[in-house]
Amino acid sequence: MPLSRESTSLLSVERGVFELRRGRCICVCAGDGTASLVMAAEGLTPESLSELIKRAGGELKAGIELVITRRRAIRLGVGGDAVGDGGTVMALRIEGELGPDQLCERLLRFADPMTETLQQEQDGERKDVNVRAVARHGVEAAAVGLVKVARLLPAAVVIKVKDENADDIAGWAARNDLQRVDAGDVFQYERTAARTLMRVSDARVPLEGAENAQVIAYRPNDGGIEHLAIVIGTLDPDSPALVRLHSECFTGDLLGSLRCDCGDQLRGAVASIAKNGGGVLLYLAQEGRGIGLVNKLRAYTLQDGGLDTLDANEELGFDADERVYLPAAYMLKDLGLSKVRLLTNNPDKVTALAAFGIEVVERVAHTFPSNRHNEKYLEAKKAKGGHLF
Repeated sequence: MPLSRESTSLLSVERGVFELRRGRCICVCAGDGTASLVMAAEGLTPESLSELIKRAGGELKAGIELVITRRRAIRLGVGGDAVGDGGTVMALRIEGELGPDQLCERLLRFADPMTETLQQEQDGERKDVNVRAVARHGVEAAAVGLVKVARLLPAAVVIKVKDENADDIAGWAARNDLQRVDAGDVFQYERTAARTLMRVSDARVPLEGAENAQVIAYRPNDGGIEHLAIVIGTLDPDSPALVRLHSECFTGDLLGSLRCDCGDQLRGAVASIAKNGGGVLLYLAQEGRGIGLVNKLRAYTLQDGGLDTLDANEELGFDADERVYLPAAYMLKDLGLSKVRLLTNNPDKVTALAAFGIEVVERVAHTFPSNRHNEKYLEAKKAKGGHLF
């Protein structure tokens, strides 16, 4: 992407995310000039569904689809062979005689695993309704990408714009007070946001066990959420620094939750870096392995129903781990660090930093005793997530 377009691209996506979180629809444009209206499935109502269809110039039975991730389609058992035919997301079209209320209810049941199960639905009264699933990419993939950035359930209602007055999509969107987002900007968003990270503030913050500490805040050009670098002691650019990549965890870091080991890892990393004489803890804004706090709480509920921590994320429609470590690499480079000793049990972090130009000269184990609340969580990370304990 040309540097001159970065700010415009980021701002467009952020505005689209804001509209989706408000429950409004937006206009997503493909490279071929076509466009679709998109609304986050979360919070969908019969009224908003009817308004979406009306704005697009379509009819209730024509063209409205629920786009979900391949992970969610697999968990639902829909799509059959289409799940593996090369598309990046799955578009579900519900066929049958349904009114707005019934269609809205059905869409929400496919989008949200916290509602009734599909088996309950299949055993119900609407046996005359079929679900047709096809693999998709392009605008549909961008729609799911946007709701992920918005930290909403990864499911979107999509309908192609059929208004006869929409030959000029930009003008039509402006006349209809719709935020317009290019699909390509969505696909580039994470990389562009990381590339535009800037230092915006720093201060000396003495910590318990590490009094010589400084917190540096980094923010992307679009004014999005900040990542933090906690620099302890003095850094020697000629020597590999001891570094911890720590994903924020409101429940573990702040509340002391016993469901995970995040609080122990955070405080343990501060102590280890201070004992080492210096290093960096990157506090990354990627709660719940990148799915956000609200979705993490949903995953907790699913775990209480018997799923492990990775399967719960996939039941919601996310990958088991949605985190991106490109921002971490940019922050380390800004701090003058190209070689690190990494405090982690997760080999994926080592691989990710190496891919982004940071040499990990040593993986330093970072383990803590389990408790009866997080034993299964830690076992799942080891057995299915590849963590090394």
